[in-house]
Amino acid sequence: MPYPASAALLSKESLSHSTCPLPRYLKREGGFHPVPLNFQPLTLDPEKLQAGFPLLVNKPLHWTSFDVVNKLRYTLRHAGGLRKLKLGHAGTLDPLATGLLILGVGRHTKLIEQYMGLPKTYRATLQLGYVTDSYDAETPPRAQGSFDHLNTAQIEEVLGQFQGEIWQRPPLFSALKVKGQKAYELARKGTEQPLPPRPVHIHQLQLIDLTDTGHVELVVECSKGTYVRSLAHDLGAKLGCGAYLTRLERTAIGNYHLRDAWALKELVAAIEKGQFQLPQSS
Repeated sequence: MPYPASAALLSKESLSHSTCPLPRYLKREGGFHPVPLNFQPLTLDPEKLQAGFPLLVNKPLHWTSFDVVNKLRYTLRHAGGLRKLKLGHAGTLDPLATGLLILGVGRHTKLIEQYMGLPKTYRATLQLGYVTDSYDAETPPRAQGSFDHLNTAQIEEVLGQFQGEIWQRPPLFSALKVKGQKAYELARKGTEQPLPPRPVHIHQLQLIDLTDTGHVELVVECSKGTYVRSLAHDLGAKLGCGAYLTRLERTAIGNYHLRDAWALKELVAAIEKGQFQLPQSS
């Protein structure tokens, strides 16, 4: 890897004081490559990175799950002086959702499957009286019906009808494939291909709040493959006024909780500053 001619040259002795080994690309037979002035010694042991570990991260709003994976892969690779590092996640969150992602780093990516089947817990906010094509705030809302007559007891009665195993139709704006194309790509072109319903399990559906403006806050615990957007849409249809999802936060995956997760910005800063301690590999 070439560096500018003005780069500072550090001796082998000065480099050897780093607590972590040198990046492989800085080593060469008979000496070392020139090191740029902004070079910082490695902050993470590359062998421990490759050995792998799970990582809990709070996905920020508007980031895709793959954005988070790519950001952390780059940051960890740089900190460990690695050209390649495996990193994956155990369950996608939509860009408009926030909350818990479980990541597998290094060889721990082979164990990601064990997290995917765990139940997911969400805190969801619905807006009554309106619907959208995407079932969330990605597309413009359209007025659907009045919700003024609804009270807490009526909503809780309808919620009870959606607990247990139900058949759910995924939203048109989803990443599911239809004849080799993602459903949301077809939907954005105006070529709607209804997706077949499939069984999902709603373990818990609890009403937390109902406001005068028609905002409904719920706690949802559900199985893998459940679309909370579709649940919001179907609840609105059953209530007779329409509804769409305005906010979604994943608070738990099995016994792994959002309160134990890193904020992405803080995690990246800790890695770059050498303040991140690698968990024990398992």
